[in-house]
Amino acid sequence: MVIFSEKCLEYIFPGHPESPDRVRVVYEYLAKKRYKFEEAKSCQKEDILLVHTSSHFERVKNNNFFDPDTPNLENIHIYAMLSAGGAIQAAKKALSGENSFSLLRPPGHHAGRNYLGGFCYFNNIAIATTWALGKVDKVAIVDFDGHHGNGTEDIFRGERRVLYFSLHQSPAYPGTGLKSKGNALNFPLSPGCEEPEFMRFFLEGIEKIREFSPSLIAISAGFDAHRSESLLSLNLETETYFKIGKGIATLNKPVFAILEGGYHEKMPFCVDNFLRGLGIR
Repeated sequence: MVIFSEKCLEYIFPGHPESPDRVRVVYEYLAKKRYKFEEAKSCQKEDILLVHTSSHFERVKNNNFFDPDTPNLENIHIYAMLSAGGAIQAAKKALSGENSFSLLRPPGHHAGRNYLGGFCYFNNIAIATTWALGKVDKVAIVDFDGHHGNGTEDIFRGERRVLYFSLHQSPAYPGTGLKSKGNALNFPLSPGCEEPEFMRFFLEGIEKIREFSPSLIAISAGFDAHRSESLLSLNLETETYFKIGKGIATLNKPVFAILEGGYHEKMPFCVDNFLRGLGIR
């Protein structure tokens, strides 16, 4: 099941890599492949407040912020709440027995409790995970976006019910995730890293998740570690994403995934490979 709404394509900041086109082409490709879709529904303010401070919510809602990478657009909070709502929907689907993927924008893993950044306003994966922790005992978050999810790690630092696992390029934005600590399992990857090295670390992390034995797997699915990506210098192949999905599927746990980064022309094929590996249709 894919959660999607054409409403997420309405906003644009000219020249910005986080554009509607990157999601539109993925949606059109998955539609041709006959994936099953469900219309995304916005979350409520109280859902955002599961993770973020009320002052952060009000800053976004009232456009009272400045970040060089994260556009201050009219009504951006409406789109950010839709994206968070889709993440919660996907988590609900997973817990009811249907693994799901939320194909929405904006992304979220760089947003912390009281800050935004890196194209992210509200932390979708953290909101959905926190919602899920009201239903299950433990959640593991797999973040294979090529940038470290600093907001997600900050939000769940010290939370024993959550294991955060990230593979990301270093050095690169945001400059965090340099080592593992507590419940954060970080694998910083050197520029030029290719599939064999990536998969070696990935499978190591999967075994750590197996030991953690969560009730649910939440995935920050970024596709900017692909060799075609201009914002990073990792060299994953299109086929690598099938292997990533397949590796997560071996855990035999309910799974939901949400879109993070990925700004290149191979996006539709990478997403399709990942979903096929995971067993989502």
